[in-house]
Amino acid sequence: MTNSTTVNALNALTDPTTAHVSPTFRIGGDLEVRRIGYGAMRLADGPGDPTGPEARIWTGPADRDRAITLLRSAIEEGVNLIDTADAYALGANEELLADALHPYREDLVIATKVGVVRPSPTEWIPLGHPAYLRQQTELSLRRLRTDRIDLLHLHRLDPAYPVAEQLGALRQLQEEGKVRHIGLSEVTVEQIREARETAPVASVQNLYNLATRGHEDVVAYTAEQGIAFIPFFPVAMGAHAAPGSPLDTIARELGATPSQTALAWLLHRSPTVLPIPGTTSTAHLAENVRALEVALTEEQFGRIEAATQV
Repeated sequence: MTNSTTVNALNALTDPTTAHVSPTFRIGGDLEVRRIGYGAMRLADGPGDPTGPEARIWTGPADRDRAITLLRSAIEEGVNLIDTADAYALGANEELLADALHPYREDLVIATKVGVVRPSPTEWIPLGHPAYLRQQTELSLRRLRTDRIDLLHLHRLDPAYPVAEQLGALRQLQEEGKVRHIGLSEVTVEQIREARETAPVASVQNLYNLATRGHEDVVAYTAEQGIAFIPFFPVAMGAHAAPGSPLDTIARELGATPSQTALAWLLHRSPTVLPIPGTTSTAHLAENVRALEVALTEEQFGRIEAATQV
């Protein structure tokens, strides 16, 4: 971020037109994290592997040392929420986190996910059999080298099994002390409500960004209920960030980059939003984290909102 961005961010603290955006949030009421985390899914690659939503996430990183350096850099930048899953590189992503960061800092929150099987590089198939969910959690505990997972998401609800049985398996793990908080991924408001009849839900992880706004009702519901909303692919902007666009114009006003401004929009959108941008670049990592210093005025937020509403 440029020096002008820092000056503008500091000035915004005394600007009555700028809404105060807290830099932290307590997941489940007790796990305090900074509101820009890191999504570790990107730390997997292979020859010709596409990026973005089409990425295969099938093997560990080709340059393991570089990936470890990046993870340690994230901690140095103040990140204390890192997201992974047992399905990322068939567990190798969890192992990578442990190799890089274990023994873990006391304030570091690692979120992982269970409930998807990977029979091939292009298949992501929900599997919600309660025994399978418990088994995969045990394997995640071993790979992460921990006795308790801070935040365990059900990667996808499986329509083949009742929601109560799937959440019941996670609740059992919670009661055994192996899981601290339970989350859901890619769910509707109705599904969250049904899940909460069986177990407390501390977080929801859905696809959401300026260009993909299909979960507006989930963002609103989680804000009302004090549930963390963790958007994945949070900076997928497309034409919204093109030169001369409102996002680009406002980024220039702030002395920030379009991606920082898009992240700032998310932070402004709801007090429970915790973006987890992923990257393989330490420079981009630092840029993303510094989005916490970008303060939008209500007028700027409204301009972005109006220009990107779908």
